Amino acid sequence: MSGPKWPGRGMSGTTGRGELVIERSKASNDIARALIAADVPTEISDNVRGVLWAKLITNCAYNALSAITQLPYGRLVKGEGITAVMHDNVDECVAVAKTDGVTLPGDVDVAVRKIAETAAGQYASTAQDLARGKRSEIDHLNGFIVRRGEALGVATPANRLLHAIVKLIESK
Repeated sequence: MSGPKWPGRGMSGTTGRGELVIERSKASNDIARALIAADVPTEISDNVRGVLWAKLITNCAYNALSAITQLPYGRLVKGEGITAVMHDNVDECVAVAKTDGVTLPGDVDVAVRKIAETAAGQYASTAQDLARGKRSEIDHLNGFIVRRGEALGVATPANRLLHAIVKLIESK
């Protein structure tokens, strides 16, 4: 990844706001500069699909667990066995991505672990949705991994469990 990038953001330093990722083209630098000037975090990538999958994997690692526990990331990862569950979850997501032909940027597992440091006080949007009694995006996160894994023949038991628990909480 290169070209204009919002300061302090990116795969290893995501703050939860999320940047717009655009594909490299003749006009991408100009477009990115204009978006950044308008306060829209923007990144140019030769691997947009991989960047989006990496963000999906990060969300799958944290959102359901933060929602279930109603804990911020920094506190969440201190729970007994939680980092192992997150690692299993990430491994499943990576297996689905690779089977689907996705090239992931960098070491996704390391990037996921860094989130607990860089956004220690942050609650997942899924946790916020459940706290407000709203429907969450879990079907588009862990639920997507489960469906895509089924289609590709990749087992996703950790994602299936987290998805099912959040859906159960949503149904209260």
